[in-house]
Amino acid sequence: MMSYAQAAVSALQHEMAADANVVVLGEDVGRGGIFGQYKGLQQEFGAERVIDTPISESAIVGAGVGMALAGLRPVVEMRVVDFALCGMDEIVNQAAKNRFMFGGQGRVPLVMRMPIGIWDASAAQHTQSLETWFAHLPGVVVVCPATPQDNYSLLRAALVSGDPVVYMEHKTLWGLQGEVDTAQSVKLGRAATLRTGQHLTLVSWSKQVHACAQASEMLAQEGVEVELIDLRTIWPWDRDAVLASCAKTGHLLVVHEAVQAAGFGAEIAATAAEATGCMVRRLGAPRIPVGYAPVLEAQSHISVDDVAVAARAMLK
Repeated sequence: MMSYAQAAVSALQHEMAADANVVVLGEDVGRGGIFGQYKGLQQEFGAERVIDTPISESAIVGAGVGMALAGLRPVVEMRVVDFALCGMDEIVNQAAKNRFMFGGQGRVPLVMRMPIGIWDASAAQHTQSLETWFAHLPGVVVVCPATPQDNYSLLRAALVSGDPVVYMEHKTLWGLQGEVDTAQSVKLGRAATLRTGQHLTLVSWSKQVHACAQASEMLAQEGVEVELIDLRTIWPWDRDAVLASCAKTGHLLVVHEAVQAAGFGAEIAATAAEATGCMVRRLGAPRIPVGYAPVLEAQSHISVDDVAVAARAMLK
């Protein structure tokens, strides 16, 4: 058994031992990171490969881009996705576009870790889910692991992909325990079908996969067979798996913690409707900042009951 955080450490440990070009840089990485996602790595590999930086996200990402172009395979730590906004020029105009603008002469094998999601009592500036921003950006891969196994396998896949990867771990999953098979590999862009069913296709990613799994169990007791798909990679996303399921069930519900308006669920729903003619529905957060007070924060959560109610409404 490993926690979600330990799985990430193990993945980095494996790749750093195998390739001296893998380096880590960011705030607090030397002491293990604020979630323990780098615990013990500086002691094992030294301060020249696990590098503590000043508080400057633009400098961290900019240095990572330069390192990648020079032949290293850097992992840059943003602490939370909200802070990555201070490094957006380096992400959007440097990391993402370099390979295209210079005719493939240089590649940017850079992994940018940006924890996402509602973190209890952390208010509006530390609780955002911005995966859609990066899915809209040509030139980057966007990954959202939901389990310790996927955090291990997908992080290793991101490290060897050769492209800039926006790697988004959910802040409340760090302590989640699960079995991890270190021999199991995963290809970026491949979804996981967690259960099969014939009545409804349910697509999600990151923390909301767990709410959807619980809702699927509830619905099964009512005779509703849900096909649950964990997208895992937001871009590229597994169209084949989703569309095959939608063609079978005729109903698609996409669930995400991010704001529903212009969320990535809309892309999946539109694609499925165009390709299969299935009935579609999205379930995401209202377009409001996440509140600090528990009663306000609760307005942004998508609960197990919310998922079950939306599914039942589609099948009436």
